[in-house]
Amino acid sequence: MHRFHLPCGECTITLEDVQLQLGLLVDGNAVTGSTQSANWRTVCYELLGAISDNINGGRIEMGWLRDTFLESRNDSTEIERIRYVRAYILEMIGGYLMPDLSRNLVHLRWLLKLVDFRAVGEFSRGFAVLTTLYWEMCRVTRPNKVKIGGCLSLLQS
Repeated sequence: MHRFHLPCGECTITLEDVQLQLGLLVDGNAVTGSTQSANWRTVCYELLGAISDNINGGRIEMGWLRDTFLESRNDSTEIERIRYVRAYILEMIGGYLMPDLSRNLVHLRWLLKLVDFRAVGEFSRGFAVLTTLYWEMCRVTRPNKVKIGGCLSLLQS
């Protein structure tokens, strides 16, 4: 656990906060894995069925996800629905749970954890969310840093 001293007072965010506020699992296997992939374009195509023209270091633009994966239709095939759900979850991760500084990019490494939906529910994403926020808060204490990533809604309560 970390304790952060802010102008408004002392702040401590715990796994219990993550569980209560976000409803994320904090028990179970932690989300881990390499950020290296032989070919992010292949990962993107195999799991989403589409390839972004702009993949930079394994990151894709959130706007591309929104524009490419519009609302799922009733006559969609099962594969199309699975791809839509993967894109939606990836958008939630990159836009709310673990956004980067730009708030416009999401890493495809999270997509690798969405291959088998039966296994997805066994992962403790709460650890990853809290770790990302702690890392960002520690990093932003440097005098030349003005932006912070991570799930900032955890700081607001």
